Parts: sequence; C-alpha cells; structure tokens
Amino acid sequence: MDNPLVDITIVGGGPTGLFGAFYAGMRGASCRIIDALPALGGQLLALYPEKFIFDVAGFPKVLAKDLVKGMAEQALQFGCEVRLGEIVTGLQRGDSEGVGHFLLETDAGVYPSRTLLIAAGIGAFEARKLPAAGVEIWEGRGLDYKVLDPKRFAGRRVLVVGGGDSAFDWVMNLADIASGVMLIHRREAFRAHAATIRQVERLQLLGKCEVRTFTEVKAIHGGASIERVTLLNTKTREEDTLPFDAVIPQLGFHSDLGAIKEWGLDAEKADLKVDRLMATNVPGIYAAGDITTYEGKLKLIATGVAEACTAVNNAVHFIDPKRKVDPGHSSDLKIFATQQLG
Repeated sequence: MDNPLVDITIVGGGPTGLFGAFYAGMRGASCRIIDALPALGGQLLALYPEKFIFDVAGFPKVLAKDLVKGMAEQALQFGCEVRLGEIVTGLQRGDSEGVGHFLLETDAGVYPSRTLLIAAGIGAFEARKLPAAGVEIWEGRGLDYKVLDPKRFAGRRVLVVGGGDSAFDWVMNLADIASGVMLIHRREAFRAHAATIRQVERLQLLGKCEVRTFTEVKAIHGGASIERVTLLNTKTREEDTLPFDAVIPQLGFHSDLGAIKEWGLDAEKADLKVDRLMATNVPGIYAAGDITTYEGKLKLIATGVAEACTAVNNAVHFIDPKRKVDPGHSSDLKIFATQQLG
C-alpha cells in the first residue's frame, strides 16, 4: 500500500481538526488530515473568511482567515500529512504484521490508520435557499449565500435575512461598510447569542442598521442586478418594497454525513454520539467538534478544540495503553524544549 500507516487520521480540516493535528504532534503521534475542501479551514475559510470571530480565547476579535492561518501553522509544525480535495467514500478493517487498523477510503486513495478522529463539522453542507419564488435567478447578481469579500458591499444597501449568529455577525461586520443594512427575521425570537443581539440593538439605536421581525422576502426586483426587494409582514400581510442592492440570506445549512453514515456509528440526525472520552460506539473511532452530540453540547470553536484534545489523548492511550491519557502541561514537554530555549 502506497500510503503509510499513521496513528491518527483526522477527517476534517476545520479548527477542531487542525487543533487535533497539533495535539497529535504534541503527543508524538503520527497524523494525517483528510478534507473534501480545497483548503484547510473548514467553514471559516469556505464561507466567511472576512468575518470577525469574537469568542476565541486570547482574541478580542479575529478575522476567520487569520484564525485559520494561525491554527494551520500550529497544526502542521510536527509534519502532519494533509490530503485536500478528497471525499471520504468508505471504511474497512485492515491488518499489517498482526496489527489491526482501519483503511479509510477516499475518491483518490486508501489510507491506513490505527485510529480515526472525525472532526467534519456539519459534514457536507449546502446553504439553505431563500424560500421565495423565483429568487434563484438573482444568485450572483446581488444574492449571495456566502461573503468572501465584505468590501464588495461598500456603499451598497444590504438586506440580511436570518435570526442566527451568522446573520447578526454580518450586520455588525457590514454596518460601517455598507450605506445601509437591514436585518429581517420571520419570528420575534432570535437564535443568536444574547451579547451579539445587544450589539446589533445598539447599532440600530445609532441609526447604523434596522431590524424587522415577522418579516420575509416575497420578491426581488431589478435589471442586471438587484434594485428592490418586496418584504412581507407575516402578521399583518402588508407588503413593503424597498431599495436594496444586495441580499445575504443566512438561514443555516443542509448537512449530510455522507459515507460516514454507513460505518455503524451511533448518530442523532446528522450528529455523532460520543461519550466523555469523545469516543464513538466503535472502538478506535473518536469524534469532536460540531459533528458530535452529548448532553450539554455547545457548538463553539472553543469547545471543539477542547474536545479534540480529549479525543487525541484517549486515542494515544488506545493505541498504547502504557501511555498516559494526560500529557501534562505543554510547557513541561520535551518537544517544546528548544522553543523555550530560543
């Protein structure tokens, strides 16, 4: 077999997977990352590289692309192998010199690994489309489900649709760039964090944005690009047509575990069930990050990287029961001794 046997293969190259790779290297475990996307970073880089993130320890705020850059540098310092643009298609059991292991299959190769860490975020994802008749013709003409360059909205009138964190984050990120920003949501209750909601409420008091609830997009109008949007009040059924140059729906994603569904792992909808060791029901397979579920689960970058530490430490112990689960503090590890001297 062309590909070498490694200790841990990580499925997913987002923040959780990247920190898992770092921790594997710190524990002296050989590691491989496999991701279907063309670049490391997961959703952060694929969907909103220019969006600020506010809930990562040590950063009052950090651009998603900058966080990914730092996490990738940290992750790859120990020589982790990276395979990008490969879709996982299957999983088999293998045996080499009496040592049992997994054979992870992709559309480009077969990769032997003693353990697996699934850190695939929400799996294969596709943005939920705006539920209004005929709006698909405006995609690429002012209707965008992801924002790669906020500067494109300079001086433009922007309508953000949604009630979750991404919708509110884009209101905050565009408030000082666009000529006007409106957020609409079909309900009165929002799914965003309370602190984020308060920030947007303050922006509204300052006249930098407008928030409307019980409101949906009924129709989009224009010529070569968007010029107006008809809004529908779902309580009164009144319609209001307003000038807009851009519409950014942030309605979440359809997610799919893909081939992972066939591995016999206990799942709840599109989430994998794990125990306190981040172990699945299949020995040797661990999971961390947004793809997991357990009582009290929080889908945050902060919790995902912590889960990656737990998963990697237990994977190392699974491979060699003589090795401790707890490695101690990084500042005491020999692997960083030269850096401390420098």
